[in-house]
Amino acid sequence: MDHERLLKSLQEDSTVARSWVYKDDAELSTLIAKLHQGDFESVLKSSFAGQLLGDQQDGWSTNSKTTDTDDLVRLVSHRLDQLLGSTAEKPTASQEQNRRRDSINAFLIGYAALHAFLQANVTGPPLQFSSEQLLFQRRHHSSASPSDTEVRARLIQFLVVDGVAVYSLMPAVELFCLAKTIFNHPRLKVDGLERMRLRTNFLHQRLLSENAPALQNLIYEDLEKLAPIISNGSSEDKIEFLLERALIHLYYGYDQKARADIESAAVESRFEFVLTGRLGKRTRFQDKDISQLVVLAKSATKTDQAEEREPSTASGPDGSNGIEDKLGRGSKPKMLDLNDDTLLETISFSKDNGGATKSGEKSENVLSSNLQGIDPANQPLLYPLESLILLASALSITNTLPSDGLTREETLPYVTRVLDGGSSNWQIYTQALLLRSRIEGYRSRTQERAVFQLQALVDQIIVETTTGGSRSDEHETQNAPTSFFPSPRSGEAASAPERLRYIHQLCSPTRWELEAELAARWASLGSLKNALEVYERLQMWAEIALCYAGLENDVKARQVVKEQLFVANAVADEDVNEDTEVWRGEQRSSLPPDAPRLFCILGDLEQDPSMYDRAWEVSGRRYARAQRSLGKYYFARRDYSRSADAYENSVMVDRLNHSSWFALGSARLQLEQFDRAVECFTRAVQLEEQDAESWSNLAVALLERGPDHGVEQTTTTSREVDEQAEDEDPQHEPQTSRHSSRHKRDALNALKRAASLKHDDWRIWQNLLTVAWSTRPPSYADVVIAMQRIIEIRGGSVGEKCVDEDSLDMLVRHVVRLDAETSQPNQGSTRPGLQRMVAELVEKDIVPLITSSRRLWQIIARLFIWQRRPGLALNAYEKAWRVATSQPGWETGTEKQWNGIVEATVELVDAYESLGSMEGTNGAHADTAVTTGWRFKARNAVRGVLGRGRDSWEGSVEWDRLQERLQQLKESR
Repeated sequence: MDHERLLKSLQEDSTVARSWVYKDDAELSTLIAKLHQGDFESVLKSSFAGQLLGDQQDGWSTNSKTTDTDDLVRLVSHRLDQLLGSTAEKPTASQEQNRRRDSINAFLIGYAALHAFLQANVTGPPLQFSSEQLLFQRRHHSSASPSDTEVRARLIQFLVVDGVAVYSLMPAVELFCLAKTIFNHPRLKVDGLERMRLRTNFLHQRLLSENAPALQNLIYEDLEKLAPIISNGSSEDKIEFLLERALIHLYYGYDQKARADIESAAVESRFEFVLTGRLGKRTRFQDKDISQLVVLAKSATKTDQAEEREPSTASGPDGSNGIEDKLGRGSKPKMLDLNDDTLLETISFSKDNGGATKSGEKSENVLSSNLQGIDPANQPLLYPLESLILLASALSITNTLPSDGLTREETLPYVTRVLDGGSSNWQIYTQALLLRSRIEGYRSRTQERAVFQLQALVDQIIVETTTGGSRSDEHETQNAPTSFFPSPRSGEAASAPERLRYIHQLCSPTRWELEAELAARWASLGSLKNALEVYERLQMWAEIALCYAGLENDVKARQVVKEQLFVANAVADEDVNEDTEVWRGEQRSSLPPDAPRLFCILGDLEQDPSMYDRAWEVSGRRYARAQRSLGKYYFARRDYSRSADAYENSVMVDRLNHSSWFALGSARLQLEQFDRAVECFTRAVQLEEQDAESWSNLAVALLERGPDHGVEQTTTTSREVDEQAEDEDPQHEPQTSRHSSRHKRDALNALKRAASLKHDDWRIWQNLLTVAWSTRPPSYADVVIAMQRIIEIRGGSVGEKCVDEDSLDMLVRHVVRLDAETSQPNQGSTRPGLQRMVAELVEKDIVPLITSSRRLWQIIARLFIWQRRPGLALNAYEKAWRVATSQPGWETGTEKQWNGIVEATVELVDAYESLGSMEGTNGAHADTAVTTGWRFKARNAVRGVLGRGRDSWEGSVEWDRLQERLQQLKESR
């Protein structure tokens, strides 16, 4: 539930009012009204806030329990324990009433602190008060109070989770710490607490530089608790929750879950949209309309539905005026023009046939009735939540697919639809502009606008949020950025409540993240000086080091990192020469909050595993990245035992990291610990079901795994021997290999899943082919499919070499034997099933590829004989003989070569004798012989070979064999 409706429900909804108590309490009503207006200062100055922050009782100076470490955090926790705790076994009605009143007050203060923090760091406009002076006014009057630097350091350290730190210069950090302390307090019991705790913890995660497993667990625990609660709520509550959950899934990489939530949100809102094509022009000099990607979107809600979804909005008779009023026309950031001499500002869509593509009739038919006939250049306005659904869809595409041109082309229409006809809510519009600038930053003709638009957004957020009373930091005052574009005049910018309305469904970046993104954009354009200036002003030392490393200036990168971690070698820090100092002194006694990350970066730069160990110890053995880096280091050096140990430590901390499980499984494979490798890859595919490599490696581990307990292990037999045994005895059952049949079936299923995900990887299909043969009985259908896919992928580049001759030979033998066992032989190739699959594989895929393989033609000839097509079979034998005799040098080559030529010639003569006189089965001459001159052709073949080999092989055994065969042909006239 957004803050506007939450506060409204507290005042008006009788059910909620009863659960919250004190509907008629004047002070609570005033606080709720202040929150509704965005007046967070008044809430944070309330009488209960004074109690909570120690103004009415000793907190900072006299209570020793709350002054030794985290100050504000410990003070608030201690005061909440006192206010919400009850020593009585059964509290009286008055005590219970006071406790519930205090719970509501604490909730409202946490709510105000959280959104004041977001206003100060994400949305603007600037706060009109100093959060430090407001929260620490008691401390400022005490001579024993710690300094501002000490307080900030303690608060920043409080936000470190699993060795991962937040931005060390984060403004208004005390507001976020206050909100987090309140919403995560175990004794606070208020309706809506789970929702706010979820939002606070997810914001905390986004503030960290890397994923924190502990926070991830807390976030998903609250998601599970909220799902059944929200399902009983209003339609709008469900939509907002689904969008928030989708963004959480996207952040952690669970793309399938995110897309499912986005689709559910669209269904719940009855919002229809589709990515399709329409004829239009994109350039000024384009004469012919071509298909352009566009998102057609239209709200399915009518006037009464609009009132149900937006109760605070007055709609006109047709609903349009209500939508426009809700969108807040005129209150949105400035969108820069493209001003390109070639590209149009927007796509000029054709007005003929409704702007349909060349396949327009078919496209129109598949569109819903609500979307048919929409003019792509003049689409209806959308509600804010519908715009949020489109932006979430764009993020899901970017998160799932590679960052290439096709992905950007597919993503841009969603953002364009929001900018052209979506919500003009200030923050939604800002997010859409940001996404467009990210997409356009990779095209030469839109790159300039992308950078300038990002600069404009930086000015909008950063300049505004550093201009109010919240700017109490001297560093921030001296280094505040200047505006590249004119700041909006009074009345042009949106109010704080409007900007915060959908902040939890957007995941907008903070001011320093946005400026760091601008620095990265400058760096990508080659303007490294500008990028480094931004990073240095923000004091982002890790990013500075990475920037230098990207320039292959590792010396400077190491120097930047070491300066934060070590003291100077021989002189004080203030006397060092930064250009020459190498910082080889002792480790600093007071390390920065992001020291584990810095140690890992230093380890990467110097390839020193001791730095990873130090990062692990500094973090209290909680920084999973340190062990991942250590495992990667040892794996690259083939020290798989140490690598596995490091990855084991990593997954003990971060059990939801897919890459760690995959790497651990790979190390276990190298160590031949196959059972443990199966466990690792199973975990990997559970976390990322779309990872083809994990499925493929799981199959390898299953194949190498030992037999199940109780299964007798026998001698392994080759598949050729087994096939021969099957030919001799159809009832023959091959001996059990050292792998159980169940493992082989599981491996085959894993490879089939991998092949479906990575359809164009011929190596996976080759493995699938091998495993399909190893099962008992072999999975013949999978063998055919695998061979077909390998030919499709590799046939164009390597030709007939991509055909597995052994597999084809065994397939043909199998279908021939199957046909012999049926009651109607020689009908298999015309009936659906394996026989037809093999026949189509040979004729459509394999025959066009053969150029120099005698064995392939022999196999194909055998298949044609089974199909009773003697003409094609004889033709295949002729081609097999030509392939053999066309090889250069056999006339004077080795005896083995000569024997092969004789064998091919005798085989051809035998084929002429057995097939030449048979009646044809196809064509107009089906009743005539296959070839009337077969004896003449056979004699010519033998004479030709004898003539070419006379000088070298006359008098040999094989020479006499050919002479004897020629004599037999002469006598058979």
